[in-house]
Amino acid sequence: MAGNDLGSLLGGLLGGGGQGGSGGAGGILGSLLGALVGAKSGGADGANPLGGLLDMLTKSGLVDQAQSWVGTGENKPVSGAQIADALPGDTLQKVAQDAGVSPQEAADRIAQSLPQAVDKLTPAGSVPQGSLEDIIRRQRL
Repeated sequence: MAGNDLGSLLGGLLGGGGQGGSGGAGGILGSLLGALVGAKSGGADGANPLGGLLDMLTKSGLVDQAQSWVGTGENKPVSGAQIADALPGDTLQKVAQDAGVSPQEAADRIAQSLPQAVDKLTPAGSVPQGSLEDIIRRQRL
């Protein structure tokens, strides 16, 4: 799965479908999820890194935030510093490089758009099964 393709799908889901490049919210999230898929080569959930990302955030102490995004209530905010602490340094570095921004700017952008993206990808209050592309396409009816 190409990060730019995933970024385009996520951009459309987040309402920024017309934005080209990887600098928009969809692009940076696409790059993040693409990097997580690459880091998990051979993982059972490789086609859908959303569950792995949520597990990573939960283990980093962001359980309340992650659960609020998946649940049907209000989404709790997260800071760029919390995202930076939760993600592996090499993953954040790759995402920043792909987007042409600093790691802190990448973390801030992820913190800004991730709650909404997870909320839209989990409308039933749980992480759906299937590849991430299929899940995104189903949500863009």
